Amino acid sequence: MRRILLATRNRGKVRELGELLDGLLELELESLDAHPEVPEIEETGETFEQNARVKAAGSARAAGIWAVAEDSGLVVDALGGAPGVFSARYAGTHGDDRANNARLLRELAGESRREARYVCSLALAEPGGQVVATAEGRCEGQIASAARGRAGFGYDPLFLPALQPGRSMAELTLEQKNAISHRGEALRAFLPKLRAAFENRDSPPPGG
Repeated sequence: MRRILLATRNRGKVRELGELLDGLLELELESLDAHPEVPEIEETGETFEQNARVKAAGSARAAGIWAVAEDSGLVVDALGGAPGVFSARYAGTHGDDRANNARLLRELAGESRREARYVCSLALAEPGGQVVATAEGRCEGQIASAARGRAGFGYDPLFLPALQPGRSMAELTLEQKNAISHRGEALRAFLPKLRAAFENRDSPPPGG
């Protein structure tokens, strides 16, 4: 069974990615909590894909195993694409979901245009740090005027997915969320590339 590092300490992301990958491939999934040797990797990219690539490459090199990294966030049309790559630290402190949601509501106060989308980019890096595959997924929706539901994380209580009318992402079960989410869509596009990368790595060299 191949070990693969999910390059995040966000328990919500680990849970969702683990649920999506469970049973699809023979993998032993590990998170950064099991790899203290991996340093905090600064997200310096201007796009979700650039950040995913940086995190995958750095984590794979530090841990010495295959790594999958993800960068995702919320893109709001009326805010010119914000919070975008700054979604996790929109209010200033990384991972403060309550503060991030409060700022989003303040920024959209009185705004009738509520269209938004979640975006997720995934990147796979081999143990040496070379990125060998990427994929992206999106989930279209709108921003609610008040938080609804207690499941999920991030902006889920405010995000009303178009494919689940009348419900916020935080009102869905994990199975329902994974079926329509940006992370689920990205991973479904990513899996064939993941399999191909492993098969190419395991194939004997020509003439071998």
